Amino acid sequence: MNTTAVNVAADHHDHDHAPSGVMRWLTSTNHKDIGTLYLWFSLFMFFFAGALAMLIRAELFEPGLQLLHPNVFNQLTTMHGLIMIFGAIMPALVGFANWQVPLMIGASDMAFPRLNNWSFWLLPAAGTLLVASFFVPGGAIAGGWTMYPPLYIQGGIAYDMTILAVHILGVSSIMGAINIITTILNMRAPGMTLMKMPLFVWTWLITAYLLVAVMPVLACAITMLLTDRHFGTHFFDAAGGGDPVMFQHIFWFFGHPEVYIMILPSFGIISTIIPTFARKPLFGYVSMVYAVASIAFLSFIVWAHHMFTTGMPVAGQLFFMYATMLIAIPTGIKVFNWVATLWRGSITFETPMLFSLAFVFLFTIGGFSGLVLGLVPVDIQLQDTYYVVAHFHYVLFSGAAMSIMAGVYYWLPKWTGHMYDEKLGKLHFWLTAIAFNITFFPMHFLGLAGMPRRIPDYSLQFTDFNRIASLGGFLLGVSQLLFLYVVIKCVRGGKPAGNKPWDGADSLEWTQTSPPPYHSFVTPPVIK
Repeated sequence: MNTTAVNVAADHHDHDHAPSGVMRWLTSTNHKDIGTLYLWFSLFMFFFAGALAMLIRAELFEPGLQLLHPNVFNQLTTMHGLIMIFGAIMPALVGFANWQVPLMIGASDMAFPRLNNWSFWLLPAAGTLLVASFFVPGGAIAGGWTMYPPLYIQGGIAYDMTILAVHILGVSSIMGAINIITTILNMRAPGMTLMKMPLFVWTWLITAYLLVAVMPVLACAITMLLTDRHFGTHFFDAAGGGDPVMFQHIFWFFGHPEVYIMILPSFGIISTIIPTFARKPLFGYVSMVYAVASIAFLSFIVWAHHMFTTGMPVAGQLFFMYATMLIAIPTGIKVFNWVATLWRGSITFETPMLFSLAFVFLFTIGGFSGLVLGLVPVDIQLQDTYYVVAHFHYVLFSGAAMSIMAGVYYWLPKWTGHMYDEKLGKLHFWLTAIAFNITFFPMHFLGLAGMPRRIPDYSLQFTDFNRIASLGGFLLGVSQLLFLYVVIKCVRGGKPAGNKPWDGADSLEWTQTSPPPYHSFVTPPVIK
């Protein structure tokens, strides 16, 4: 049988019965459609979790209890963390992977298009379960996003809903990761060896392996929580011979690689944008690849630096402290290479570049405060204070969230065919950068002075810094409405983007001794 004729006939048949409107989005297996769905879902969850954060900051504007019952306050901190991580940051990065990875490697689509569709549609189900836990008797879980025992014994049905939601999110992540690995390894264009891949593709290949490795660990931990709650096991119940600290070991064996799952694709985005607007090849491509791989490997041996205050032996404390110091080396290599790429470049400061430069500077601050917390005697003093809150927001907001914003501005012309409003984009950047620092920089001082996190009340001495942080938080939240406006305005129309919206960014010719970061929209480079 003539297979070509069959395929052509099938194409005509599909075209005649192609769904339209809502059904097209529900059933689409096109990587661009699914990437768009991931990004819109992420944006919705970002605003929802951000609204919870603004309620938290409103309660902390003054000492005393103003707006929220302490239990409700604790529920808000739990759900803010879970939704930001699993509902906003990770889906956004997977959305970038869906859109850009096939384009960057010359593939027609992802390797498993139907699996891709299923991976996405698990997310709204899990997100609905998470949000619905607010409205069941007892409310959402109040034990923090880490779900530590023994607080799980007191949780109502919300705990079971949260465990199920995290399971579903994990299944989605694993399926998406398998799809990305298969796509990258099997569907690259002829002649594209691994060391000629764009760095964004490299970061996602390594991230996908991390996901496959650590999501089952989280699944095991929360399944043991579930059986402790309902089936009489005592994995983490000290009264039955279990060990609550064992949960922390299992959780953070997942949790620390998870931090890098959220930041490695961000490194890929930044490594794509900076060469474009510096109009130079990325400095040290090979060292960047090895640095990403080193970070991924080392992320598995530093988990207990979250646990210095749990009675760990001194030898264990020393090991995890030194391993934490070690991970700063490949991270420093990346920062050095970004700065070296900028050196003597023909730099312009469009909105994506502004966000990228802010990422390099602010993420470095977050890295330094991480080194401070990696020192055992210092961490024992600062554990569970606002210094920790400042640290991980400098990593996750100025790191992951601002790199996502940079990527959205960078690729919006490709995705929509229209240029966004540059003036409004720059206004959004400056509002975000200023408000972010007003919000989170004072938290370093609060932590150094001893203010504990996850507490709705505080001593009078902490009032001024808390008021500053709350005002910054409100400005940060409101400024994201401008981001939403810019995105919707660009989607609905505007100045045509053209083939090369970033003037001059694609004019360089690359040599085989300097592999390209395949910046811009991945028009295949000229290989001399």
